[in-house]
Amino acid sequence: MLLADMGANVIKIEEPTRGDDTRSWLPPAAKLKPNPAAPHLPPESAYFLSTNRNKRSLALNLKHKSGQSIIKKLVKDADVFVENYLPGKLSEFGLGYEDIKSINPSIIYASITGYGQTGPFANAPGYDVLIEAEAGLMHITGEKQGNPVKVGVAITDITTGLYAHGAILAALFNKLRTGEGAHLDISLFESQIASLANIASNYLISGKEAERQGTSHPSIVPYQTFTASDGYIMIGAGNDKQFVSLAEVLGKDEWNSDERYKTNASRVNYRDELVGQLNCILSKQSIDYWLKKFKGSRFSFGPINNIQRTFEHPQSLARNVVTEIEHPRIGNVKLTAPAIGYSGEKLKITKPPPYLGQHTNEVLREEGYTDDELLQFRKEGVVIDNSATPRDSKL
Repeated sequence: MLLADMGANVIKIEEPTRGDDTRSWLPPAAKLKPNPAAPHLPPESAYFLSTNRNKRSLALNLKHKSGQSIIKKLVKDADVFVENYLPGKLSEFGLGYEDIKSINPSIIYASITGYGQTGPFANAPGYDVLIEAEAGLMHITGEKQGNPVKVGVAITDITTGLYAHGAILAALFNKLRTGEGAHLDISLFESQIASLANIASNYLISGKEAERQGTSHPSIVPYQTFTASDGYIMIGAGNDKQFVSLAEVLGKDEWNSDERYKTNASRVNYRDELVGQLNCILSKQSIDYWLKKFKGSRFSFGPINNIQRTFEHPQSLARNVVTEIEHPRIGNVKLTAPAIGYSGEKLKITKPPPYLGQHTNEVLREEGYTDDELLQFRKEGVVIDNSATPRDSKL
Protein backbone atom coordinates (compact mmCIF):
# COMPACT_ATOMS: atom_id res chain seq x y z
CA MET A 1 0.00 0.00 0.00
CA LEU A 2 2.83 2.42 0.81
CA LEU A 3 4.36 1.84 -2.63
CA ALA A 4 0.95 2.48 -4.18
CA ASP A 5 0.72 5.72 -2.19
CA MET A 6 4.01 6.76 -3.79
CA GLY A 7 2.62 6.20 -7.27
CA ALA A 8 3.46 2.57 -8.02
CA ASN A 9 1.02 0.73 -10.28
CA VAL A 10 0.05 -1.99 -7.79
CA ILE A 11 -2.00 -4.92 -9.10
CA LYS A 12 -3.41 -7.06 -6.30
CA ILE A 13 -3.83 -10.69 -7.40
CA GLU A 14 -6.78 -12.24 -5.55
CA GLU A 15 -8.35 -15.69 -5.43
CA PRO A 16 -11.40 -15.23 -7.66
CA THR A 17 -14.23 -16.63 -5.53
CA ARG A 18 -13.51 -15.09 -2.12
CA GLY A 19 -10.56 -12.74 -2.59
CA ASP A 20 -8.16 -11.58 0.10
CA ASP A 21 -8.84 -13.14 3.51
CA THR A 22 -9.35 -9.71 5.07
CA ARG A 23 -12.44 -9.19 2.90
CA SER A 24 -14.21 -11.63 5.24
CA TRP A 25 -12.86 -10.09 8.45
CA LEU A 26 -16.03 -8.40 9.60
CA PRO A 27 -17.98 -6.82 11.21
CA PRO A 28 -17.74 -3.95 10.81
CA ALA A 29 -18.38 -3.46 7.13
CA ALA A 30 -19.20 -0.34 5.17
CA LYS A 31 -22.84 0.18 4.29
CA LEU A 32 -23.48 -0.25 0.56
CA LYS A 33 -24.98 2.63 -1.36
CA PRO A 34 -28.22 2.20 -3.36
CA ASN A 35 -27.58 0.34 -6.63
CA PRO A 36 -23.91 -0.41 -5.87
CA ALA A 37 -21.47 -1.85 -8.34
CA ALA A 38 -21.24 -5.66 -8.13
CA PRO A 39 -24.27 -6.01 -5.82
CA HIS A 40 -23.77 -9.80 -5.65
CA LEU A 41 -20.53 -9.39 -3.69
CA PRO A 42 -20.42 -9.37 0.14
CA PRO A 43 -20.07 -6.04 1.99
CA GLU A 44 -16.68 -4.32 2.00
CA SER A 45 -14.98 -5.01 5.34
CA ALA A 46 -13.46 -2.11 7.25
CA TYR A 47 -10.30 -4.19 7.66
CA PHE A 48 -9.80 -4.61 3.92
CA LEU A 49 -10.58 -0.96 3.29
CA SER A 50 -7.85 0.06 5.75
CA THR A 51 -4.98 -1.58 3.87
CA ASN A 52 -5.78 -1.56 0.15
CA ARG A 53 -6.10 2.02 -1.08
CA ASN A 54 -4.53 2.97 -4.42
CA LYS A 55 -4.46 -0.65 -5.67
CA ARG A 56 -6.22 -2.48 -8.49
CA SER A 57 -7.79 -5.93 -8.07
CA LEU A 58 -7.23 -8.78 -10.54
CA ALA A 59 -9.24 -11.90 -9.58
CA LEU A 60 -7.26 -14.81 -10.98
CA ASN A 61 -6.92 -18.57 -10.41
CA LEU A 62 -3.21 -19.31 -9.93
CA LYS A 63 -3.83 -23.06 -10.11
CA HIS A 64 -5.00 -22.81 -13.72
CA LYS A 65 -2.33 -22.96 -16.42
CA SER A 66 -3.81 -19.94 -18.17
CA GLY A 67 -3.73 -18.05 -14.87
CA GLN A 68 -0.05 -18.82 -14.52
CA SER A 69 0.54 -17.67 -18.09
CA ILE A 70 -1.18 -14.36 -17.32
CA ILE A 71 1.10 -13.80 -14.31
CA LYS A 72 4.16 -14.56 -16.43
CA LYS A 73 3.03 -12.02 -19.00
CA LEU A 74 2.43 -9.41 -16.30
CA VAL A 75 5.91 -9.81 -14.80
CA LYS A 76 7.75 -9.30 -18.09
CA ASP A 77 7.68 -5.54 -17.61
CA ALA A 78 7.23 -5.41 -13.83
CA ASP A 79 9.75 -3.96 -11.41
CA VAL A 80 8.55 -5.77 -8.29
CA PHE A 81 6.78 -9.05 -7.53
CA VAL A 82 5.49 -9.47 -3.95
CA GLU A 83 4.21 -12.80 -2.61
CA ASN A 84 3.34 -14.22 0.80
CA TYR A 85 3.02 -17.95 0.18
CA LEU A 86 4.86 -20.66 2.11
CA PRO A 87 8.41 -21.15 0.76
CA GLY A 88 8.40 -23.15 -2.46
CA LYS A 89 4.64 -23.04 -2.97
CA LEU A 90 4.71 -20.72 -5.97
CA SER A 91 7.41 -22.86 -7.57
CA GLU A 92 4.76 -25.57 -7.87
CA PHE A 93 2.91 -23.21 -10.21
CA GLY A 94 6.02 -22.20 -12.14
CA LEU A 95 6.03 -18.82 -10.38
CA GLY A 96 8.97 -19.17 -7.99
CA TYR A 97 11.87 -16.73 -7.96
CA GLU A 98 13.96 -18.63 -10.50
CA ASP A 99 10.93 -19.01 -12.79
CA ILE A 100 10.15 -15.30 -12.68
CA LYS A 101 13.81 -14.35 -12.94
CA SER A 102 14.09 -16.36 -16.17
CA ILE A 103 11.35 -14.14 -17.62
CA ASN A 104 12.55 -10.85 -16.12
CA PRO A 105 16.20 -11.06 -14.93
CA SER A 106 16.04 -7.70 -13.13
CA ILE A 107 12.88 -8.47 -11.17
CA ILE A 108 12.77 -7.62 -7.46
CA TYR A 109 11.00 -10.64 -5.97
CA ALA A 110 9.88 -10.01 -2.39
CA SER A 111 8.90 -13.10 -0.41
CA ILE A 112 7.07 -12.33 2.84
CA THR A 113 6.56 -15.34 5.11
CA GLY A 114 5.96 -16.17 8.74
CA TYR A 115 9.44 -17.52 9.48
CA GLY A 116 11.65 -16.97 6.43
CA GLN A 117 12.84 -19.11 3.54
CA THR A 118 15.06 -21.41 5.62
CA GLY A 119 15.21 -22.97 9.07
CA PRO A 120 13.12 -25.60 10.89
CA PHE A 121 9.98 -23.42 10.94
CA ALA A 122 10.23 -22.24 7.32
CA ASN A 123 7.15 -24.16 6.22
CA ALA A 124 5.00 -23.19 9.20
CA PRO A 125 2.24 -20.63 8.62
CA GLY A 126 2.60 -17.40 10.57
CA TYR A 127 -0.03 -14.93 11.69
CA ASP A 128 0.51 -11.67 13.52
CA VAL A 129 -0.80 -12.80 16.92
CA LEU A 130 1.17 -16.06 16.76
CA ILE A 131 4.41 -14.22 16.02
CA GLU A 132 3.66 -11.65 18.75
CA ALA A 133 3.52 -14.62 21.12
CA GLU A 134 6.46 -16.58 19.77
CA ALA A 135 8.88 -13.70 19.12
CA GLY A 136 8.74 -12.08 22.55
CA LEU A 137 6.33 -9.18 22.10
CA MET A 138 3.40 -10.62 24.00
CA HIS A 139 5.67 -11.58 26.90
CA ILE A 140 6.61 -7.93 27.47
CA THR A 141 3.14 -6.46 26.86
CA GLY A 142 0.64 -6.09 29.69
CA GLU A 143 0.56 -5.19 33.36
CA LYS A 144 3.41 -6.39 35.56
CA GLN A 145 1.32 -8.89 37.52
CA GLY A 146 -1.13 -9.54 34.69
CA ASN A 147 -1.37 -11.93 31.78
CA PRO A 148 0.47 -11.45 28.48
CA VAL A 149 -1.65 -9.47 26.01
CA LYS A 150 -1.49 -8.71 22.31
CA VAL A 151 -0.94 -5.20 21.01
CA GLY A 152 -4.15 -3.41 20.01
CA VAL A 153 -3.37 -3.56 16.27
CA ALA A 154 -1.60 -6.17 14.11
CA ILE A 155 1.71 -4.51 14.86
CA THR A 156 3.90 -7.39 13.61
CA ASP A 157 2.14 -7.32 10.24
CA ILE A 158 2.59 -3.55 10.11
CA THR A 159 6.27 -3.70 11.08
CA THR A 160 6.97 -6.42 8.53
CA GLY A 161 5.28 -4.35 5.85
CA LEU A 162 7.46 -1.38 6.74
CA TYR A 163 10.61 -3.54 6.56
CA ALA A 164 9.44 -4.91 3.20
CA HIS A 165 8.69 -1.41 1.92
CA GLY A 166 12.19 -0.19 2.81
CA ALA A 167 13.85 -3.30 1.39
CA ILE A 168 11.97 -2.96 -1.90
CA LEU A 169 12.90 0.72 -2.26
CA ALA A 170 16.56 -0.06 -1.56
CA ALA A 171 16.47 -2.88 -4.12
CA LEU A 172 14.89 -0.53 -6.67
CA PHE A 173 17.64 2.01 -6.05
CA ASN A 174 20.26 -0.71 -6.55
CA LYS A 175 18.48 -1.82 -9.72
CA LEU A 176 18.67 1.72 -11.11
CA ARG A 177 22.43 1.75 -10.48
CA THR A 178 23.34 -1.79 -11.52
CA GLY A 179 20.42 -3.22 -13.47
CA GLU A 180 20.33 -6.17 -11.08
CA GLY A 181 17.25 -7.55 -9.37
CA ALA A 182 17.08 -9.40 -6.06
CA HIS A 183 15.17 -12.00 -4.08
CA LEU A 184 14.13 -10.41 -0.79
CA ASP A 185 13.58 -12.76 2.17
CA ILE A 186 11.33 -10.98 4.70
CA SER A 187 9.67 -12.68 7.67
CA LEU A 188 7.24 -11.75 10.41
CA PHE A 189 9.43 -13.61 12.92
CA GLU A 190 12.66 -11.72 12.25
CA SER A 191 10.89 -8.39 11.79
CA GLN A 192 9.33 -8.81 15.22
CA ILE A 193 12.62 -9.81 16.87
CA ALA A 194 14.33 -6.79 15.28
CA SER A 195 11.50 -4.64 16.64
CA LEU A 196 12.20 -5.73 20.21
CA ALA A 197 14.78 -2.94 20.02
CA ASN A 198 16.12 -1.94 23.46
CA ILE A 199 14.36 -4.87 25.15
CA ALA A 200 16.37 -7.29 23.01
CA SER A 201 19.56 -5.34 23.67
CA ASN A 202 18.87 -5.28 27.42
CA TYR A 203 18.70 -9.06 27.44
CA LEU A 204 21.70 -9.59 25.16
CA ILE A 205 23.86 -7.25 27.24
CA SER A 206 22.74 -8.19 30.75
CA GLY A 207 21.35 -11.69 30.37
CA LYS A 208 18.38 -10.59 32.49
CA GLU A 209 14.94 -11.70 31.35
CA ALA A 210 12.51 -8.90 30.45
CA GLU A 211 9.31 -8.39 32.42
CA ARG A 212 5.98 -6.84 31.60
CA GLN A 213 5.97 -3.20 32.63
CA GLY A 214 2.43 -2.04 31.88
CA THR A 215 2.77 1.47 30.45
CA SER A 216 6.06 2.16 32.21
CA HIS A 217 9.55 2.05 30.70
CA PRO A 218 12.23 -0.34 32.01
CA SER A 219 14.97 2.29 31.81
CA ILE A 220 13.23 5.67 32.26
CA VAL A 221 11.32 7.03 35.28
CA PRO A 222 8.80 8.62 35.24
CA TYR A 223 7.58 7.47 31.85
CA GLN A 224 4.08 5.98 32.12
CA THR A 225 0.39 6.62 32.67
CA PHE A 226 -0.85 8.08 35.93
CA THR A 227 -4.32 8.27 37.45
CA ALA A 228 -6.06 11.63 37.50
CA SER A 229 -9.38 12.12 39.29
CA ASP A 230 -11.36 11.38 36.11
CA GLY A 231 -9.14 9.15 34.00
CA TYR A 232 -5.56 8.64 32.89
CA ILE A 233 -2.76 10.94 31.81
CA MET A 234 0.59 10.05 30.27
CA ILE A 235 3.77 11.71 31.52
CA GLY A 236 7.25 11.17 30.16
CA ALA A 237 10.38 12.76 31.61
CA GLY A 238 13.04 11.43 29.28
CA ASN A 239 16.00 13.15 30.93
CA ASP A 240 16.98 14.85 34.19
CA LYS A 241 16.18 18.37 32.96
CA GLN A 242 12.66 17.29 32.11
CA PHE A 243 12.26 15.75 35.56
CA VAL A 244 13.37 19.04 37.15
CA SER A 245 10.60 20.76 35.17
CA LEU A 246 8.04 18.20 36.35
CA ALA A 247 9.07 18.57 39.99
CA GLU A 248 8.86 22.35 39.77
CA VAL A 249 5.40 22.45 38.19
CA LEU A 250 4.12 20.05 40.86
CA GLY A 251 5.59 22.20 43.62
CA LYS A 252 8.03 19.47 44.61
CA ASP A 253 11.34 21.32 44.25
CA GLU A 254 12.80 19.18 47.04
CA TRP A 255 12.79 16.21 44.68
CA ASN A 256 15.55 17.86 42.67
CA SER A 257 17.94 17.70 45.62
CA ASP A 258 16.80 14.25 46.79
CA GLU A 259 19.53 11.70 46.03
CA ARG A 260 16.85 9.14 45.18
CA TYR A 261 15.51 11.27 42.34
CA LYS A 262 18.37 13.47 41.08
CA THR A 263 19.33 11.18 38.22
CA ASN A 264 17.35 8.86 36.00
CA ALA A 265 19.39 5.86 37.16
CA SER A 266 18.50 6.58 40.79
CA ARG A 267 14.85 7.18 39.88
CA VAL A 268 14.73 3.76 38.25
CA ASN A 269 16.02 2.24 41.51
CA TYR A 270 13.37 4.10 43.51
CA ARG A 271 10.61 3.75 40.91
CA ASP A 272 7.87 2.52 43.28
CA GLU A 273 8.36 5.34 45.79
CA LEU A 274 8.36 8.08 43.16
CA VAL A 275 5.47 6.67 41.14
CA GLY A 276 3.44 6.32 44.32
CA GLN A 277 3.98 9.96 45.20
CA LEU A 278 3.13 11.08 41.69
CA ASN A 279 -0.11 9.09 41.65
CA CYS A 280 -1.06 10.58 45.02
CA ILE A 281 -0.60 14.13 43.69
CA LEU A 282 -2.11 13.61 40.25
CA SER A 283 -5.21 11.76 41.46
CA LYS A 284 -6.43 14.89 43.26
CA GLN A 285 -7.20 16.84 40.07
CA SER A 286 -8.83 16.21 36.67
CA ILE A 287 -7.13 15.49 33.37
CA ASP A 288 -8.02 18.93 32.01
CA TYR A 289 -6.59 20.58 35.12
CA TRP A 290 -3.24 18.86 34.63
CA LEU A 291 -3.15 19.51 30.89
CA LYS A 292 -3.55 23.23 31.56
CA LYS A 293 -1.08 23.10 34.46
CA PHE A 294 1.58 21.34 32.40
CA LYS A 295 1.22 23.50 29.28
CA GLY A 296 4.59 24.97 28.30
CA SER A 297 6.56 22.52 30.46
CA ARG A 298 9.68 20.77 29.17
CA PHE A 299 8.48 17.20 29.75
CA SER A 300 5.98 15.38 27.54
CA PHE A 301 2.41 14.77 28.63
CA GLY A 302 -0.99 14.01 27.20
CA PRO A 303 -4.34 12.35 27.76
CA ILE A 304 -5.17 8.74 26.93
CA ASN A 305 -7.51 9.37 24.03
CA ASN A 306 -10.04 6.94 22.66
CA ILE A 307 -10.35 6.64 18.87
CA GLN A 308 -13.04 9.32 18.59
CA ARG A 309 -10.95 11.85 20.51
CA THR A 310 -7.90 10.86 18.46
CA PHE A 311 -9.63 11.87 15.24
CA GLU A 312 -11.06 15.00 16.89
CA HIS A 313 -7.62 16.05 18.17
CA PRO A 314 -6.68 19.55 16.96
CA GLN A 315 -3.47 18.19 15.45
CA SER A 316 -5.41 15.50 13.57
CA LEU A 317 -7.70 18.16 12.14
CA ALA A 318 -4.82 20.48 11.26
CA ARG A 319 -2.87 17.71 9.53
CA ASN A 320 -5.86 16.23 7.65
CA VAL A 321 -5.29 12.70 8.88
CA VAL A 322 -8.62 11.61 7.41
CA THR A 323 -9.42 11.73 3.72
CA GLU A 324 -12.56 10.90 1.77
CA ILE A 325 -12.88 9.27 -1.63
CA GLU A 326 -15.74 7.94 -3.75
CA HIS A 327 -16.08 4.14 -3.77
CA PRO A 328 -18.26 2.47 -6.46
CA ARG A 329 -20.02 0.22 -3.92
CA ILE A 330 -20.03 2.37 -0.79
CA GLY A 331 -20.20 5.93 -2.01
CA ASN A 332 -18.16 8.41 -0.04
CA VAL A 333 -15.77 6.51 2.26
CA LYS A 334 -13.47 7.88 4.95
CA LEU A 335 -9.92 6.51 5.20
CA THR A 336 -6.83 7.41 7.17
CA ALA A 337 -4.61 9.52 4.94
CA PRO A 338 -1.05 8.58 3.98
CA ALA A 339 1.28 9.69 6.75
CA ILE A 340 4.10 11.03 4.57
CA GLY A 341 4.55 14.43 2.96
CA TYR A 342 7.13 15.54 0.41
CA SER A 343 8.15 19.19 0.37
CA GLY A 344 4.92 20.24 2.00
CA GLU A 345 2.68 18.03 -0.15
CA LYS A 346 1.09 15.00 1.49
CA LEU A 347 0.68 11.84 -0.57
CA LYS A 348 -2.84 11.43 -1.89
CA ILE A 349 -5.33 8.62 -2.22
CA THR A 350 -6.15 8.51 -5.92
CA LYS A 351 -7.98 5.16 -5.99
CA PRO A 352 -10.38 3.74 -3.41
CA PRO A 353 -9.71 0.22 -2.14
CA PRO A 354 -10.92 -2.04 -4.97
CA TYR A 355 -13.79 -4.45 -4.78
CA LEU A 356 -12.99 -8.02 -5.80
CA GLY A 357 -12.11 -8.33 -9.48
CA GLN A 358 -12.91 -4.70 -10.18
CA HIS A 359 -10.00 -4.28 -12.58
CA THR A 360 -9.60 -7.78 -14.05
CA ASN A 361 -10.58 -6.88 -17.61
CA GLU A 362 -8.87 -3.49 -17.42
CA VAL A 363 -5.53 -5.04 -16.46
CA LEU A 364 -5.76 -7.86 -19.00
CA ARG A 365 -6.62 -5.49 -21.82
CA GLU A 366 -3.56 -3.44 -20.93
CA GLU A 367 -1.56 -6.64 -21.47
CA GLY A 368 -3.03 -7.05 -24.94
CA TYR A 369 -5.68 -9.70 -24.32
CA THR A 370 -8.73 -9.52 -26.59
CA ASP A 371 -12.36 -9.58 -25.50
CA ASP A 372 -12.68 -13.08 -26.95
CA GLU A 373 -9.78 -14.23 -24.77
CA LEU A 374 -11.29 -12.55 -21.71
CA LEU A 375 -14.58 -14.34 -22.33
CA GLN A 376 -12.79 -17.66 -22.68
CA PHE A 377 -10.86 -17.07 -19.43
CA ARG A 378 -14.14 -16.46 -17.64
CA LYS A 379 -15.74 -19.59 -19.07
CA GLU A 380 -12.75 -21.67 -17.93
CA GLY A 381 -12.74 -20.19 -14.42
CA VAL A 382 -9.36 -18.54 -14.91
CA VAL A 383 -10.54 -15.07 -13.94
CA ILE A 384 -13.57 -13.27 -12.58
CA ASP A 385 -14.37 -9.72 -13.61
CA ASN A 386 -16.84 -7.76 -11.53
CA SER A 387 -16.43 -4.40 -13.26
CA ALA A 388 -19.57 -2.52 -14.12
CA THR A 389 -18.54 -0.93 -17.42
CA PRO A 390 -20.97 -1.26 -20.33
CA ARG A 391 -18.33 -2.99 -22.43
CA ASP A 392 -17.62 -5.61 -19.76
CA SER A 393 -21.29 -6.30 -19.07
CA LYS A 394 -21.56 -7.71 -22.59
CA LEU A 395 -18.86 -10.33 -21.99
